Formats: sequence, C-alpha cells, structure tokens
Amino acid sequence: MKTHWGLMNRYVVVMASAMLLLLLGTTGFKSSNSLPRQTITADTSKWPSTFSFGKVATEQQIDSVAIAILPNGTGLPPGLGTPKEGNVIYITKCASCHGANGKAAAGEKLPAPELASDSISKIKTIGNYWPYATTIFDYVRRAMPYNAPGSLTNNEVYSITAYLLSANNIIKPDMVINAHNLYKINMPARKLFIPDDRRGGPEVR
Repeated sequence: MKTHWGLMNRYVVVMASAMLLLLLGTTGFKSSNSLPRQTITADTSKWPSTFSFGKVATEQQIDSVAIAILPNGTGLPPGLGTPKEGNVIYITKCASCHGANGKAAAGEKLPAPELASDSISKIKTIGNYWPYATTIFDYVRRAMPYNAPGSLTNNEVYSITAYLLSANNIIKPDMVINAHNLYKINMPARKLFIPDDRRGGPEVR
C-alpha cells in the first residue's frame, strides 16, 4: 500500500505541475509575436522651443573647424613658406616616417608613403599623382605630423608644402608660396583626372 500511495502522490504532483504550466502558457506568458503592435506617438505640443543644451556657435568657432581648402585656393589662410625653410621642418617633423628626402633609401621600408617621385619607380606620390597643389596644404595642416596633427602653424605648412613641391621638381628651390600663388601651380597629374559628370542614372562617387 505504501508503494501504491507513493506512486499516486507522484502522479498527482506531475499532473498538477503540467496543468499549471499549461495554464500559464495560455494566459500569463504570451510570446512577443502574439502581442499586438503598439505605435507610440510623443505629444510634442508642450515641448519648449529649446531644451537649453549647448549654445550657438560663434563665427570664430565655426571658422576654426571649417578649414577645407578648394582647388581654386578658397580657404587658404595668410602666410608663406619656402622650400629651404620647409626642408628644415620636414627633417625635424616628417622624415622619420616619410624618409629623409621623401623617398625610401635602398633596402629601407618606410612606415608611411613616399612623398617624392622619380623617373624610375611607379609609386603614386604627390609629384606624379596628386592633381592639386592645394591638397598638400589641406592634408598636411589637418593630419600631420602623425603624432601631433594640427600642431603646425600656417607658415610651417606653407614651407613644408613648398619643400615637397620642390622635391618633386614642380617648383624652383627659391620660390615663395602663399595663398595667392599656391593654387596656380600646375601639378603634372592634373590633366590625367577627368571629372565624373555623368547623368541619367545612379551617380558614381
């Protein structure tokens, strides 16, 4: 009898548990897929015109970050530089990555791209690939040197730009460059670039 009643008790417990799970599964625990979708619409009628976060940027603050330079010279700041001055700055702040003369020495692997082209190699550098001289100034000012981008003065950037142009035999070693003549320098590769002005379908950029 003890064995019989023990089996009966176990049977009752199992059945009761099964019924409880069935009941909960059909009422209390509904899957998210079975719930109706609710669209929440915020009442913005009582929102203030401003939440008092931040403040209006001044013209000076905007100018400090709006430093893009266009191929026609728009955006070039006051200043000037020469290849001779740029050579000194280049050796101090650029040569460790780009090589003493903008090129890798024999058997040397630079941690950064070469910047001066020659008549032998086909490596894409400033001298044989970049279409606009203003791009040199723009890129150096915002991104170089690698360990302290944005730390160069405008005169330093003009000087480094002049040195790189001279190292690529694009300008004379004694030329002074500034905002008035940098954009006028004709880069050898400019004629190799064709504007993508296709229309009539998805534009490629």
